[in-house]
Amino acid sequence: MAREMDRRTWLAHSLGAAAALGTGMVPAGLTTAPAAPQAADRSRDAPSTPVGIQRCESFEPQLLRRRLDAVLDLIGGVKKLVENKTVTIKINLTGLEWKPLGGMPAYETYQTHPNTVAALAAALADAGARRIVVVENLYWDKPFETVLREAGWDVAAIGAAGSHRVGFEDTRHRGPWPGYSRFKVPWGGFIFPAFDLNQRFEKTDVLVSLAKLKQHACAGVTGAVKNFFGITPCSLYGNDAPSENPKDHRTATFHDGRKRVPEGVPAELPNDAPREGRYRVPRIVADVFGARPAELNLIDGIRTIRGGEGWWNRGVAAVEPKLLLAGRNGVCTDAVATAVMGFDPQAPHGKPPFQGDNHLRLLASVGVGTNDLKRIEIAGLPLKDAVYPFQPARRAKS
Repeated sequence: MAREMDRRTWLAHSLGAAAALGTGMVPAGLTTAPAAPQAADRSRDAPSTPVGIQRCESFEPQLLRRRLDAVLDLIGGVKKLVENKTVTIKINLTGLEWKPLGGMPAYETYQTHPNTVAALAAALADAGARRIVVVENLYWDKPFETVLREAGWDVAAIGAAGSHRVGFEDTRHRGPWPGYSRFKVPWGGFIFPAFDLNQRFEKTDVLVSLAKLKQHACAGVTGAVKNFFGITPCSLYGNDAPSENPKDHRTATFHDGRKRVPEGVPAELPNDAPREGRYRVPRIVADVFGARPAELNLIDGIRTIRGGEGWWNRGVAAVEPKLLLAGRNGVCTDAVATAVMGFDPQAPHGKPPFQGDNHLRLLASVGVGTNDLKRIEIAGLPLKDAVYPFQPARRAKS
C-alpha cells in the first residue's frame, strides 16, 4: 500500500514549482483514472530561475570542488537550502551492464563520476547539511556500496568528503520502508496520474538531481529532468514487477506499454501516445518530474558522451565539453544544457534532438518551468562560449 504524503511540505522548497503546481495526492487504492484534462498552454508564464555555467577542465578533486562551489555561487549558493536538512542526491548509473566506453570505465564517460559525488557531498556538508543520502535504482541483489566498489568507486573517500554524513540507498524497491509513497502528477498526467516511489523521496528535505550532459535515444536529451526517470522503482514498473528483488529495466511498462503496473499502483491513463519509446518516454519523464521535482539540479558535462545515453547506442563517442551547470528549476537548467549541446530546447516535437516528443516543451506547457532561453538568466560562462555541438542521436527502436 502506498503511503500518501502532503506535497505542500516539499513543494514549498521548490523554486517556481510551488507557484505552478497544485497539491493533493491520489487516493491510495486508485488503480484506474480518467483521461488527463486538456489544460491551457502555460508556457508563457512558466517560472524561470537562473542557471549557472562554469568551466571545469577535469575530475581532479580539488579543481572540481572549486568549480562546483563557483557554479553553486552563481545561483545563490546552497546554505539556505540545505542547512540542518536531509539532502538526497539522485545520481545517474544507467545501464544493466556498466561496460567501458572509449577505453574508459562507465563513470568516466556516460555515468556519474565518483569525484563529482564527493565534491557535492563536501559542498553540502560545508553548507550545514545534516545528512546526505545518495540514491539510484540498481539491478543487482547486492548492497549499493558493494556495487560501487566493484565498479571502481572509492566509497570511503566520498563518505570522508561529506564529513561522514553520507549514506547510500538503492531505491529499486521499497528497501527498509514499510511501503511506498504516492506522488500525484499535478496536471493529471500525460501517461500516468501518479507514481508510487521509495519513501526516501518523501522523507528528505531537499532532493538533488546530479545528472550528465548527454543525449538520449528516446527522450532526446539526458539532463536533470530525464535523470528522474530512474526514481521509479523497478519493483513496481520493471519488466519483472511485481517483485521486491527486481533485476530488469522498465521497457515493457514504460517504453512500449506492453505490461500493466501491478494491482494497487496508479494505472496508465487513456492516452493517444504511440506505443514507441520516443513518444511514451518523454511523456512519462514529464509526469515523473512533475510529480516529484528536484529542488537543486546539477549537470556534469566535464567528460561525457554524444549520440546517446550509454555504450549500447550505436555511434556514441566520448567528448569533453569541460562544463558544469546548475539551477534550481530543472526545466530551465535542462533548457540551457540543451542549448549548450547545440540544440534548440523549444524544438517542436519530432525535431532534433527530440525524435518524438520534447519533454521540456511538455513541462513548460503545464507551467513547471520555462524552456525559453530568452526568459532564463544565464550566469557565469556566457552561453556562446559554452556551446559544444553534439550530434543527433540515432532513432530509438522502441
